[in-house]
Amino acid sequence: MYRRAVFGWRCVLVALLIAGPSVSGDCQQANAGAAKPEGSPLSWVQSAVDNELQVIAPEGLTGVRYRERKINAHGDTTREEMETQEGTVARLVERNGRPLSAAEDAAERQRLQGVLAAPQEFERHHAHDKPQREEAMQLVRMLPQAMLTSYAEGQPQPQGASSPQIVIDYKPNPAFHPPSTRAEILTGIEGRVWIDASSRRMTRIEGRILRPVDFGYGLVAKIFPGGSVELEQTHVGNNRWVYSHLREHVQVRVLLVKNLVQSSEATSWDFRLLPSLPHYQDAIKTLLEMKIPLSP
Repeated sequence: MYRRAVFGWRCVLVALLIAGPSVSGDCQQANAGAAKPEGSPLSWVQSAVDNELQVIAPEGLTGVRYRERKINAHGDTTREEMETQEGTVARLVERNGRPLSAAEDAAERQRLQGVLAAPQEFERHHAHDKPQREEAMQLVRMLPQAMLTSYAEGQPQPQGASSPQIVIDYKPNPAFHPPSTRAEILTGIEGRVWIDASSRRMTRIEGRILRPVDFGYGLVAKIFPGGSVELEQTHVGNNRWVYSHLREHVQVRVLLVKNLVQSSEATSWDFRLLPSLPHYQDAIKTLLEMKIPLSP
């Protein structure tokens, strides 16, 4: 239902803390003699997992309005998005980094009017959100048992971090036996996660797939090694954390038929807390009333 929960196998790769063991250029190495944090690595991971469940299923919380730019095989688009009780709604405002033409904006407004006129189509589109979100939560809960954890040497800190970050490496636990086909992904990843020391929230994840992972013995899907994922989360106020940046490059074979290379990057900004979660019809009307610049 919410943009913060990335569903399907992509949810498994992203929301389940995929991270790579290397330190990227966005991080700086702390002193080699940096003291290890208090408590065990597993205790930090367990706290972060408990908090991540609130990001995936934030029922009862206020919504968020924001701007998101996404670049993938379908193009380069920027949308104004709003969370609602029924699901996220969005209005296209730019294409390829430029304002829409009058004709493009008219087409987008017509699309949104069509959503208002056909609520059953909106409901059908979001019908699978809840079960997929619940499945993602089940997988997240498995992480402490599925992974072996250790403190990263030197505790490398992200540049610009406003508070200390606890840096933890993890790898598959050979004693873990996946209870479901989807949980097989947990046997093929290892990585690194940055956890904010004060809030115990995950702030950054970097990663790659280490080895092939089969869903249903490869009959349902197969994820190939070498894929990479980066994910960042940010605090937007009122104890709300949301995904602010996602970059992925993953190769998947679906149903033994087609190999798909998923390469995309999404960046979100201008987060504004809503006083409450609106109904999707009200949110669409708000988006339609919004004035946007148009190209000549």
